[in-house]
Amino acid sequence: MPLAGIIGEPAGGSTAPTTGTDAVDLTTDRLRDPDRLRDTDLANEIEFMTARARSVGSGRANTMLAELDLRVRSYSVLSLACSGQNPSQRELAGFLSLDPSQIVALVDHLENLGAVTREQDPRDRRSKVIVATTAGLLLYRQARAVIQAAEDRSLQGLSPAEREQLRSLLRRIAFEPAP
Repeated sequence: MPLAGIIGEPAGGSTAPTTGTDAVDLTTDRLRDPDRLRDTDLANEIEFMTARARSVGSGRANTMLAELDLRVRSYSVLSLACSGQNPSQRELAGFLSLDPSQIVALVDHLENLGAVTREQDPRDRRSKVIVATTAGLLLYRQARAVIQAAEDRSLQGLSPAEREQLRSLLRRIAFEPAP
């Protein structure tokens, strides 16, 4: 954008007078109004749209989960711990696409809440599995309800059929190997 457009003059070069206050208001409005960028090439790229949707949805879910002292990542670990699969920290890192050090911090947090324990992996004595406690199962039920409410808010513009179609397409992208 030309400098004139940034400081308050229309990019077309209008000589209409602009006061300092008007220029600040116009610049502030432009910075706060991302809607004007919706017609850009970027706004139509699938990678960008999925990243933006994830950011908006995760932000909303994080805000709603805060009352339970959780965030989307810690909820994800708790959910998998409550699945009955007894995942190892290595499996959690791989499935959630996180660095193992991030998993350690997330499990530490959940342990401090009394939601999970680390137990020796019967398949590999050198490894630990993450197991939900009774308190963790209760916390998970509460958090799952919060996540469902956040999802409902994020997807409120979609019909039930569209939601299922979106879920199916995302599942294919996330879990099916590329040809």
